[in-house]
Amino acid sequence: MVGADSTARANVNVALVKYWGKRDTALNLPATGSISLTLAELGAEADVGFGGGEADRVAIDGALSTGPEATRVARFLDVVRAEAGCRARATVAMRSTVPRGVGLASSAAAFAALALAASRAAGLALDPPALSVLARRGSGSAARSIFGGFVEWHRGERPDGADSFAEPLVPGDHWDVRTVVAVTSTAPKAVSSRDGMLRAAASPFYPAWVAGADADLAEARAAIRSRDLEALGLVAEHSALKMHATGLAARPPLVYWRPATVECMHRVWALRAEGVPAFFTIDAGPQVKVLCAPADAARVAAALEAVPGVERILTCAPGRGAEVVA
Repeated sequence: MVGADSTARANVNVALVKYWGKRDTALNLPATGSISLTLAELGAEADVGFGGGEADRVAIDGALSTGPEATRVARFLDVVRAEAGCRARATVAMRSTVPRGVGLASSAAAFAALALAASRAAGLALDPPALSVLARRGSGSAARSIFGGFVEWHRGERPDGADSFAEPLVPGDHWDVRTVVAVTSTAPKAVSSRDGMLRAAASPFYPAWVAGADADLAEARAAIRSRDLEALGLVAEHSALKMHATGLAARPPLVYWRPATVECMHRVWALRAEGVPAFFTIDAGPQVKVLCAPADAARVAAALEAVPGVERILTCAPGRGAEVVA
């Protein structure tokens, strides 16, 4: 039974132990598990209503969309309809506080919000693991944005993906850290994350990337539970550099970095040499996210802001999970 219109909001997340590669592309099943931190203030909102019309109507940031983004939303709505046993078309309005397609996890926030709003509007009452599974169908990393704080997304073993869901690692107030984001470009990526994963999977380094995931996950879990910033930061940097190494070794090579990206890495290493515990991670894009203690966030932000080519600095506390707002 179709329910009332629903509006939900979700935040982006930054992967500390990366998701990079799939064991099933249709179901967005990851080749490895991953661990992330949900960020406050950077997110997306989705409003969904079912009923009326002959086709889904999708508006993104106030403009009617008829391109690939609308098609992707409509395909996700088909998954919701199949689960709810309904055939009604939907009217969807999506808004984002982060640029889309530039490596700031906008799709994670968007599909987490859409999964919650659409499932409620379709009359479904999903528990958190099931909601995470649903969000994963739209965007793999959206499985993690269902939850706040530090989150682990399980690889799973089942071919239907029922055991590939995310869950919180610790309570939301377990550890107050900061993530300083250096935006080095807001231009759309030439290669999407989805296409990048396919290219990287043919890299000669890819088998080693998959083989090392379990050790990285165990190290990150222990660091988060003990609030060990250095241990977590070092494994996060290691995971990010390994992920990008798979792309660099692919044919043709996959390079998401800009000159400012590389210089930000050097600035972070320089901060550590000066005694400031700061550690970077970089997703499939040119933006640099730096994990640090709240007391060091201003110094980290100033160091990154001074890098030529950095367009904007964002400082984020841990964020909440997806929630219904109307």
